[in-house]
Amino acid sequence: MTKEQISERFRTLQDDICRQLEAADGGGRFTEDNWTRAEGGGGRSRVLQGQSIEKGGVMFSAVHGPLPAPIAKSMQLQEGVEFFATGVSIVLHPHSPMAPIIHMNVRYFETSSGRWWFGGGIDLTPHYVVREDAAFFHQQLKQVCDQHHPDFYPKFKVQADDYFFLKHRQETRGIGGIFFDYLDEQSTSLSQEQLFNYVVAVGETFAPTYTELLARSRTRTWGEREQRWQMLRRGRYVEFNLVWDRGTKFGLETNGRTESILMSMPPQAEWVYNFQPEANSPEAETLSLLRKGIDFLGV
Repeated sequence: MTKEQISERFRTLQDDICRQLEAADGGGRFTEDNWTRAEGGGGRSRVLQGQSIEKGGVMFSAVHGPLPAPIAKSMQLQEGVEFFATGVSIVLHPHSPMAPIIHMNVRYFETSSGRWWFGGGIDLTPHYVVREDAAFFHQQLKQVCDQHHPDFYPKFKVQADDYFFLKHRQETRGIGGIFFDYLDEQSTSLSQEQLFNYVVAVGETFAPTYTELLARSRTRTWGEREQRWQMLRRGRYVEFNLVWDRGTKFGLETNGRTESILMSMPPQAEWVYNFQPEANSPEAETLSLLRKGIDFLGV
């Protein structure tokens, strides 16, 4: 399997997801922006500002060139190595505070020294945690993982809890999901083709899962209180992406396209000094569930 074949499949995955999201949104259409990277490669950025999705991006990229020394060191690679990276990255911010923010990324990385690996995952950030929705979301992820390896879901769920964690707040970004990186033959005993099939299956799970959650949210009423809470939770999302997210740092340090990298930022957010939710409120209940190690399948 070549890097060109992998890249082309990710490109068609972007097409498929965009079609499904447009249908689910009920009126919005993606705008497309093609771009090139001076050091090599480029991408196709698609942004939706619709009726249900206030701001959403589905990004495809395939870039290559010299790997900056600090990144090579963090990956335990030799200086001067060339890299190729391709993938699809998605963040959706809904209008309704009763619908969740969602993120997905699937990617492939290859170096001139002969190393290759896959990475990615999906995580959900509800403004209000709805236990039935959380169980549905995790069941969808468990199902796709179990079809490829029995250890994937329990292992990658723990990794998601650890990764999507705001250390300075001591809270998880949302209800987690799955997160994986450096998947290769040595770490999994699966072939490159088998791992590629798994990563594509994760990508194909994204749209049906989110469109179902979006449909469920439409029956839930909300007002000024819920919208204010949404702005505060979006602020937490911004904090994670700018302070802790490795993908943001990688994109900026490799001279990636800034507009595409920061597409994950919400259109609006708020920070209120020392905000404390009322005791026994829906907001307080949500905060109580933003911690590691919760079995949402059993909640």
